[in-house]
Amino acid sequence: MNPYWLEDEPIPRVEPRHAGTVDVAVVGAGITGIAAALRLAEGGKRVRVHDGRAVSEGASGRNGGFALRGGASRYDVARETYGAERARDLWHWTERALDRMADLAGDAMRRNGSFRLAADAEERDEIRVEFDAFRADGIEAEWVDDLPGHLAGRFEGGIVHPHDAALQPARWVRRLAALAADAGVEIREHDHVDDVATLDADQVLVATDGYGHGLVPELADTIWPTRGQVIVSEPLDRVLYDKPHYARQGFDYWQQLPDRRVLLGGFRDVSILDELTDVEEMTPAIQDSLESFLGELIGETPHISHRWAGIFGLTQDMLPLVGRVPGRESLWVAGGYSGHGNVLGFACGELVADAILGDTPSPQLELFDPARFV
Repeated sequence: MNPYWLEDEPIPRVEPRHAGTVDVAVVGAGITGIAAALRLAEGGKRVRVHDGRAVSEGASGRNGGFALRGGASRYDVARETYGAERARDLWHWTERALDRMADLAGDAMRRNGSFRLAADAEERDEIRVEFDAFRADGIEAEWVDDLPGHLAGRFEGGIVHPHDAALQPARWVRRLAALAADAGVEIREHDHVDDVATLDADQVLVATDGYGHGLVPELADTIWPTRGQVIVSEPLDRVLYDKPHYARQGFDYWQQLPDRRVLLGGFRDVSILDELTDVEEMTPAIQDSLESFLGELIGETPHISHRWAGIFGLTQDMLPLVGRVPGRESLWVAGGYSGHGNVLGFACGELVADAILGDTPSPQLELFDPARFV
């Protein structure tokens, strides 16, 4: 079945064409590639985007539609790993990116917050420590003990993040692509790239996250392709969930869509080693687990309208890789969002574009430097 998000009507856009060599070729027409292309074009660069599919048909149209502040690591873990100041700066940096997304996304975004739930007492203790770290650093969040009826008895409290959002991610990226095209970006869809050396450009940006494994051999062992699987129910006759929810350290995530369908993804840990793959297919074990849990979430046997799989990029330290590829003067990379690509992908697209344009390096560019793994 096709991803639910990709059934949206395409957004019309102009089709600029550039003859000969461009300043920057971007591989990947997802959120990172399109965000970078738009920023580069606004900075005066001639830009050409290449993708083996159409805009947003990779991970940007195959995710759960969550737009979350922060990174993939728990906030308290991030503070311990790379320091309180850097963790706080990273969090506020993603908040600013989410605000910019809200300005551009229109009806592709609902700013309804998110709910991080504790599946058991151990997880409750862990995320309570995270909440205390938020409070210590002045980051807005709300601790909830008294859960609504459909969550009570199943979860052990949680954290509401009031400024997070739900996305129609394909509509959002297609809308951004229309803005990029208006700014002069050439977008070549269904144009697969096997070797960046064949691209007619002064500089190349690889923005494929978990796809395109091997395009940058120097970093092949640093971004691990990882599969995520999703199901969507037929519309329900009631609203159960008013915002995106996630639990079990993000292994389970769900939201109710505007048409009252419930989208559920995750359960990667059912066969976690099998999911470290770039093969975009569904598996019975995970699909069965998703269906069973969805039935528990909605209180009835689910009727499934959509199923799909997508690939994202996982890194060892749960931080993206953004910047110049070590030893390759004209080759850049942005990816490895570890399942948090809707906001990080947008922010990192702008970040790498600013680096290519020669702007002053930011703390995030230093933190995400690919050279840390080389």
